[in-house]
Amino acid sequence: MAIGKFSLSYLLFCALHFAQFVMAVTVCGLYGYELNRAAKAGKHADGKWVYAEVIGGLSALTSLLYFLPFILRFALVWAWNLILFILWIALFGIFGKMYIHENPEGNGDIQRMKNAVWVVLVNAILWLVATIGYFIYWWGHRERHSRFTGRARV
Repeated sequence: MAIGKFSLSYLLFCALHFAQFVMAVTVCGLYGYELNRAAKAGKHADGKWVYAEVIGGLSALTSLLYFLPFILRFALVWAWNLILFILWIALFGIFGKMYIHENPEGNGDIQRMKNAVWVVLVNAILWLVATIGYFIYWWGHRERHSRFTGRARV
């Protein structure tokens, strides 16, 4: 079904990419705040927080690139989405272990990081949905050729 010049699937994927972009930028802001505080205190940047920023930045850049229609025609878009999903799940594991069972006891910093863990999980779920969606799209639109000669399109 086409809506104007774009198909419904393209518009749905655009909505998904917008959500991914917003959530990735949110993660960059949450973990960037902590990195900034550490820098102001004269402490070194913890690798966990840097990892969060890198994954957030890669995800934001990827979601922006996906707004370009010709990018989506590449066969392995779903594989890159799967890699990002795995990276987000690893990030969720790292910070989930640190903060999910932590009692903030009125400490706003710990509460913010507890909330950031759930934002990371939402990011992981969004990238999983994108992986499945692009795999289904790729599977349905891949070029099929005859079994014996490989020349005829099926």
